[in-house]
Parts: sequence; structure tokens; C-alpha cells
Amino acid sequence: MRQSQLFTRVSRQVPKDEVSKNAQLLIRAGFIHKEMAGVYSFLPLGLRVLNRVIGVVREEMNAIGGQELTLTALQEKSLWEKTDRWDDRKVDVWFKTCLKNGTELGLGSTHEEPMTRLMAQYVNSYRDLPLLAYQFQTKFRNEMRAKSGIMRVREFIMKDLYSFARTEEEHAVLYASVRAAYLRIFERVGLGKLTYATFASGGIFSKYSEEFQTVSEAGEDLIYVDEASGQSLNKEVLSDEVLADLGIERERLIEKKSIEVGNIFTLGTRFSDPLGLKYRDENGQEQSAFMGCYGIGPGRVMGTIVETLSDEKGIVWPESVAPFRVHLLSLGQNERANIIYQEFTAAGIDTLYDDHDASAGEKFAESDLIGIPYQVIIGKKTIENGEVEIKRRENGLVERVALDALVGYFQKR
Repeated sequence: MRQSQLFTRVSRQVPKDEVSKNAQLLIRAGFIHKEMAGVYSFLPLGLRVLNRVIGVVREEMNAIGGQELTLTALQEKSLWEKTDRWDDRKVDVWFKTCLKNGTELGLGSTHEEPMTRLMAQYVNSYRDLPLLAYQFQTKFRNEMRAKSGIMRVREFIMKDLYSFARTEEEHAVLYASVRAAYLRIFERVGLGKLTYATFASGGIFSKYSEEFQTVSEAGEDLIYVDEASGQSLNKEVLSDEVLADLGIERERLIEKKSIEVGNIFTLGTRFSDPLGLKYRDENGQEQSAFMGCYGIGPGRVMGTIVETLSDEKGIVWPESVAPFRVHLLSLGQNERANIIYQEFTAAGIDTLYDDHDASAGEKFAESDLIGIPYQVIIGKKTIENGEVEIKRRENGLVERVALDALVGYFQKR
């Protein structure tokens, strides 16, 4: 893509109404646009990052046997009444509306009910289980603390996966496979060294759950980590009883602030019983399916990457989720840069080509803010020597590469 064709522009001004680093940087760099408190639009660069995060998650869900579908955002009152979750006193984040004929509808904040009802139409025998079904779906939550940029919002995409097993033992196998997939996801998007599977409260679903918490000063949670074992606990479950169960000594725990980037729950028969999700076992006896649910917010992951990996110059995207792999910067050498851009495009090297008129200083500052992993700098002196400069955004290291070896440089990586 030629940068001159982007309708977005980089801004030097920090948004006055944003306090979070992720929102400030993403707005300045032209990745997102704030529509209202807790509601953001994803612009071309931002959508490319969001889709790359989604792509990583999708690959890992498919690898463990997940089947992707998409359910509706509009939800029926009668369905949620069956699980006693329509009442605002039970679920306080509902956005609800009333049609002209008096019918009440909700905008889905989560999808246990509709997913369970759907599966009740297809699961009849023990041979139909186990199964994993997931979606990337827009959720709506009446979030009262919408103040952390794209990490805490009122409208967002959620990857929610639901597991359906015959027994609790079979569920444990599915749960472990999803847990391992989540750890791979956070490793792939650059958060692996900072993210802990954290023992936590199960909230409205179960006694306990696991959260995936990324260490960050921008976090709203407090976790306690035993760095020797890698075991982590949320502050809300920290007790002598839990420590004894997990075999952890309190004095070894280190307190850290963190951002929740994912969670996994055991649901049991909490939804299958009231919604009639039954199957017949090998003896012809009717049994309730044993369920689990597993969530990741791709937008929240994106915001967390910005919070934890950015530096004083701007965003630093890991290559796995960057909007482009290469930022081609022409310093008054558009004729040669055009040729290189065409060669990169033909070779499948994903490139943003900065071809607009600006000083070298402005181009470097904008490129650092945008955060693409490689900056390929086309300057007069290096071109005269048959070379270009390649700068790594992550660490600032610069190397010179011969023009005729440039495409190969990226193809080998």
C-alpha cells in the first residue's frame, strides 16, 4: 500500500480525552477512531492488526478441532429467562431494547444460551460428542468503566469458544487442549513472556476459573506470582486454603499489576440442564452434556500489545500481528523506491510505502510511531553505493544490504 493513498494521517497531538497509552498511540498513528466513550472504530491500519490477531487465534482454535460459526447479536428474552440471566440484577451489563410491538430483545454480551440451544438440535447421541464450537462475534456490554482505550469498551469483538463433552473427565481433556492453545496464542502475538495462566474466581459460572493475565503497569488487576513454578493467583482468590491446595508458599509470591487478556471456565451442566442439551449414552440413558467456555478479546489483546511493547517513540508491533512487515521510506529517491516497492509486491513482501512529501525527520518519527517491524530506508548516499539501510523497529539496529539482495533478505526470514 502507498501511504499517500491512506486517508488517515499521523498526528503529533495527544488526544485530550484519552488517558490510556494504547488509545493515545493508536489514535495518533491512525489505527482507531473514537466514536464515543468506550466505542472505537478500526481504521485501515488498525483493522489489519485486528485481523492478524484474529488470524492467530483462528489458527490455534482450528488446530484443536474447533468449528467456527457466527451467531446473532440480538437475543430473545425468553431464552435467557430459562437460565435466570435476563434480570439486570443477575447480569448488569445488558443493553436492551423494545420493538414497536412490545417485544423485548437484548444485545448479546455472551452466548452460552444461544450456543447451548443450537447444539440441542444437533446433539442426540454420545457419538455426537465431544465437540468444540467457536465464533468471532460483536458483543455489547454496558461497561461503566470505559476508560482504558480499546481494552475496556462497550462494543467489541470476542472470540468465544464452547466445549461440549460427555463426562467431566472428557471435559478436562478439552479444557487442557484449549488452555495449551491459549498459551501458544499469547506466545505468538508477543505476550508470552509476560502472560500467566492465573487461578481466579469463576464468577457467575463456577467456583474457580483461570484467567490469562499479562503483566503491565496499565493493568487493573493484581496477581501474585510464584516465579519459580510459574503459578499465578488473582488477588481475589488469595487465601491460605487456596495456597495449600496448590502447594504454594505465600512468602514466594510477588505482586504484579496485570491486564486480563483471556479466560477459561468450567460450566458443567449450568446451561445444558435448563436448555435441554441432552444425549443418550452407550446404555441408552439420557445425560446432560458437560460444558466449558473460553474467551479472548482480539481488540483487548491488541491494546495490551501497545501498552506493554511500545516505547518512547511509539508502537512496536511484533511481526506476527503488524499491519505490514516492511515500511519503505523514500528520502527523495522515489524513482528507485518505486522499483523496490514493485519488487516487494511481486515477491509477496507486505509493504507500506511512504511516498509522500515530508522531511527525513518527519518520516522517521511517523514510522517509529506506526511501529512496523522493518524500516527500509532509501537514501541518496546508500543508493549511490548500491545499498539500502534496514532498521529494526524493535531494537533500533541498522544494517546495510545490497540492492540486489534486498528481496532475498526478507524471503529468508
